Amino acid sequence: MGVYAGGSFALGDYLPGRSDLDIGAVVGEPLTRELGDKVVARLRHESLPCPARCLELVVYALETTRSGSPAPDFELNLNTGAGMEPRVQTGGDSSDVGAHWFPIDRSVLSQAGVALLGPAAGDVFAPIPRAALIPVVVASIRWHREHESEPSDAVLNSCRALRYAEEGRWSSKPAAGRWVVAHGVAPDDLVSQALQARAEGSALDPSEVGAFLQSVELRLRQLLAG
Repeated sequence: MGVYAGGSFALGDYLPGRSDLDIGAVVGEPLTRELGDKVVARLRHESLPCPARCLELVVYALETTRSGSPAPDFELNLNTGAGMEPRVQTGGDSSDVGAHWFPIDRSVLSQAGVALLGPAAGDVFAPIPRAALIPVVVASIRWHREHESEPSDAVLNSCRALRYAEEGRWSSKPAAGRWVVAHGVAPDDLVSQALQARAEGSALDPSEVGAFLQSVELRLRQLLAG
């Protein structure tokens, strides 16, 4: 029914060679196992090389995208790229990747998704109410704290999550970084280092990253409680 670019591409922050390509596809009915296998076979990097670092393709049923629900509820999740074994999840099984990514991605698509095929993204992806999504955002920060994710992504995703929780809109990572610095929530040097690391792959101090993530999670929990 439609194919949409989300993530950094939709938010105007795509870095060739560094960013993943986030694609959401919407189908009218749940995928059969046979059709899901065909999608993976046709779109895995070995069959159709992805020019981005990684293709992150998620297939959703229209019922899910129009529900405004914060549940993951995807039909198929395919991560594939050069030098990596394709990773495939089906039927909403997000145990290996974190359930929070899917409602956050749908929220970004509802706001800023770029239609590659089909109607406008806002006609297909219903907004998820902020009150329902903030607990998911909190879970995303906790996930970064508990997993060995890219430090620059952890810092900048946290900046973006905090701005969303405060304002109800998603922004690019650089814009979110500038916002948290301007509001005195994050040290300027840490955000500057994270932006440089995102572009160049340089390292960040793990203790500084950990302390910042902890402070963001605390602030989000305070917003949730208040």
